Amino acid sequence: MLKRFWLLLAQAVTVGVGLMLAFTALGPERQTATREAVVVREAPPAVAPSAPGTESYREAVVKAAPSVVNIYTAKTVRSPLTDDPLFRFFYGEQQPEQATSLGSGVIISEQGYILTNNHVVAEADEIAVAIGRDTVAPAKIVGTDPETDLAVLRVKASGLRPITFGTSDALQVGDVVLAIGNPFGVGQTVTQGIVSATGRNRLGINTFENFIQTDAAINPGNSGGALIDTRGNLVGINTAIFSQSGGSQGIGFAIPVTLARQVFGQIIEKGGVDRGWLGVSARDVAETGARGALIMGVQRGGPAERAGMRPGDIIVAVNGKPISDTGALINETAALAPGTRGTFDVLRNGKPLPIPVEVGRRPPPARTGQAVPR
Repeated sequence: MLKRFWLLLAQAVTVGVGLMLAFTALGPERQTATREAVVVREAPPAVAPSAPGTESYREAVVKAAPSVVNIYTAKTVRSPLTDDPLFRFFYGEQQPEQATSLGSGVIISEQGYILTNNHVVAEADEIAVAIGRDTVAPAKIVGTDPETDLAVLRVKASGLRPITFGTSDALQVGDVVLAIGNPFGVGQTVTQGIVSATGRNRLGINTFENFIQTDAAINPGNSGGALIDTRGNLVGINTAIFSQSGGSQGIGFAIPVTLARQVFGQIIEKGGVDRGWLGVSARDVAETGARGALIMGVQRGGPAERAGMRPGDIIVAVNGKPISDTGALINETAALAPGTRGTFDVLRNGKPLPIPVEVGRRPPPARTGQAVPR
């Protein structure tokens, strides 16, 4: 028993020293935006759904698992009490502590780009990525998008195996999916489940929500990992769970790969994401069965005011696409490039009125939704 204890202790020390060396080589610098072409792997069109009675998904795991990495972060935490003279008098000068956390990520190109969740790397001073069993490399942040909770990192390493991209648009309730990540820091783990729902929103996790819901087990450390189909293609980025205990209870959420591609494409090209902005406050139409977004206020000097929108107008469509509620209005407006003109169909005193608007650039969020870290 004593021999087993010392063996386990030696293994733990070896892993700890390796991570410390990786963190030592890191710096807080963020990589500047780049315009190099990034090539990703595309899955061929699906010929047929998975065969009934399939007993093993080993081929899908063998294909996707090398593209999923473990992410370790560290940041310096300084207590506000250390600024209190009375505290320093009794306890002396206190050294800042270093907090560490873990998550997962997905290799998206051979150039070293890795997609993960923003909350995995937010405020981190140091980031290390464990690739396979033998490689630990420092990583830099290319850019982040807190409003979708996505971030792109970059590492310098050879022999990277990027994930193959599938499509999330074709997912249906009941389809089998697999979640790959590093739960609780135990190492790469695969869990299996089905798609429980699509298009989940109004969860209060992110500003822009269109989640895939799954009962595949997602636990602390899974954030930023891959949700794949039975052919091993990426369909989502695991992000959060609904839980009252802190553990998986069969309700997990993943960002669809279609949305993730839009975000990381802009981050790699420009270092961030540009979205359209209208400059109004709105709420859902209160009448039962009514659809649209009722304008409650118009920001002075904003795009809506310049175009002639007024409080009381009900926006029912953007460029011909029906608007069901305020969430749809935010999403459709954000999809417009800043500086472009869109047609907002409104009801004013019950009469239809098309209003052309040159949308502005959405300001950065003052506060973002807090995902349950997975």
